Amino acid sequence: MRRRTTATALTAAALAGTVLLSGCGGSASGAQSDGKAELAVTNAYMPQPVSDSMAAGFLTIVNKGDADDKLTSVTSDAAGSVTAHQTVGGTMREAGAVTVPAHGQLMFKSGGNHLMFDMLKHKPRQGQTVPVELHFAKSGDLRVEMPVKSATYNPETGH
Repeated sequence: MRRRTTATALTAAALAGTVLLSGCGGSASGAQSDGKAELAVTNAYMPQPVSDSMAAGFLTIVNKGDADDKLTSVTSDAAGSVTAHQTVGGTMREAGAVTVPAHGQLMFKSGGNHLMFDMLKHKPRQGQTVPVELHFAKSGDLRVEMPVKSATYNPETGH
């Protein structure tokens, strides 16, 4: 009888230790981290374009995961092509693949990095949404509905 009680106590202690260790992970859920990117999009919008053929888009890609990922391309049914652009020293240029750092973010904002929609299939109007597919090297695709705001929209004020 004493052996059975000792074995039961040891088993219970081992299980308790396993439960405690599993709570030490680095992810928000408390589970053990698996070294992957955890991507989400915030603050997405497109100012109503003044041109019939081109528009800009802005958003923030947040990575709460433990690994970097790369935004490799962007597509949209609303345009013939969508490219990521960087603004460096006041000059705009195509960016190619852009890194979304682990535990960080990649911002596309007015006056800085942005998405460029070329060959618009129709001119988006305020109140509509534009579907966008973000393609990542490791995480696959992420679909975003980008709301069209006024041409003078300022995300800081919401107007």
